[in-house]
Amino acid sequence: MISPLHQTAIDHPDAVAIVLPNGTAGTSQISYIELSQMILLLAQQLSAQGVVKGHRIASISHNNLEMICLYWACIDLGTLFVPISPRFPAIQVSQLCQRFNINSYWLDQQVASAMEQPLTQQLSAAKLTVNVNTQNNNQAPLRASPVDVRAAVNVILTSGSTGTPKGVVHSLSNHIASAKGSAVNIVLNEGDSWLLSLPLFHIGGLAIVNRCAIAAATLIMSSSKPLTEQLTQTPISHLSLVSAQLSQILNEDPDALQHVKALLLGGGAIDADLVSSLEKLNINAFCSYGMSEMSSQITTAAINTQHHLGTALPQRQLKLIDGVIWVKGPCLFLGYLSDESTSLKLEKTLDNDGWFCTQDQGRLDPQGNLHLLGRVDNMFICGGENIHPEEIEAALRAHPDIAQAIVFPQHDAKFSLLPAAIIQFNTTGSGSGSGSGLSVETITEIETTITTNIARFKRPRHYYAWPDNIESASLKTPRKQIIAAIKAQYNLD
Repeated sequence: MISPLHQTAIDHPDAVAIVLPNGTAGTSQISYIELSQMILLLAQQLSAQGVVKGHRIASISHNNLEMICLYWACIDLGTLFVPISPRFPAIQVSQLCQRFNINSYWLDQQVASAMEQPLTQQLSAAKLTVNVNTQNNNQAPLRASPVDVRAAVNVILTSGSTGTPKGVVHSLSNHIASAKGSAVNIVLNEGDSWLLSLPLFHIGGLAIVNRCAIAAATLIMSSSKPLTEQLTQTPISHLSLVSAQLSQILNEDPDALQHVKALLLGGGAIDADLVSSLEKLNINAFCSYGMSEMSSQITTAAINTQHHLGTALPQRQLKLIDGVIWVKGPCLFLGYLSDESTSLKLEKTLDNDGWFCTQDQGRLDPQGNLHLLGRVDNMFICGGENIHPEEIEAALRAHPDIAQAIVFPQHDAKFSLLPAAIIQFNTTGSGSGSGSGLSVETITEIETTITTNIARFKRPRHYYAWPDNIESASLKTPRKQIIAAIKAQYNLD
């Protein structure tokens, strides 16, 4: 079969595929037949630059038309699309490209000034040029070739329990199964529109792109305007938001949501006040449990005061073993991309019956609805971003004056959870002092140091001095005991 986007261009050529912000002029539209030709022309352009089947292409970019076209062109060419967050420091981007043996990379204009020089110096991979337009010098429309829907098409970076990113590899059949299952609860048709409010380097953003292409729906690109203003000016039928975004819209202008048919809310626990506000506005809102390894949503339910997340969608299976969630089905990823392997070597730990352990803890109520209880490991979610304390702790310990660090989630009204750090300084350290020397100047200096190695949104927002008189019966740091002592000392929830 040809890719879903090209098939939609045949079946619904004049349907609006993408709405782009166009500065002060408002917006511009691209039809599916126009977008299809753009992608086919881009595939030719990439081939002329030496891209061949099996190559791995890194896209370091914010959401834009070029990035979307690059994703679909990679599918046509049989190459692996690897989106990397431009919020990562250049050194981390370089390390990821080397680790996953990237053949070529593309930078959008917004990040080129900061990324181009260090990547050029550190990488042997080729830098690509991506130009998108509808000008076909051959006049005759280009035709799409069949693709293998079971082949690997993309990598989404997600962190393991250590905070080291893993490369989650999907096939087109994974995305198709995910989109079809999602549509059972959240109906999406031609003429509907979904705001691309999530980045393509997250599975949530990539899922929106695939859902719209399969349904002949319109993808609305986010603009630089505040979200509330964009919703007011551009009627949008479908939205994916985290709680912090929804709270901001409700505070600024609840009427901005009047055209929304379906709202998918993620990013952690949903406050009871938000549930009540959505009920009063009569908005068709949903909550969901999902993960990159299952190509986005696993369960979905109408937002409710019982805080359950519904039952498994079609194309998914879910069960609990000793309170831990296991999943399987056509949405299950192909595997993790093996480090530094030039061949497509995948790693995936399944049981004998093909079940995958999520490392999430949950329970099922008498109606079979899933209630999420937390992570088996230490990961938590901050404003829709996965935060792994171990990654932040390693960055903190790299500071010359810090001997030990523990990061834990602290409750926050806006983001639900924020990283907080417990710091033990070297007794001989200079500059930062020891014990409880957590002055504003010290914290600023620590943040300046650690944000060269981790994304800024992962930095701790609260700092606490290491508690005294904590002893352990083992050689390991008594993590839970130290966190409990700080929470008790400062009356934290």
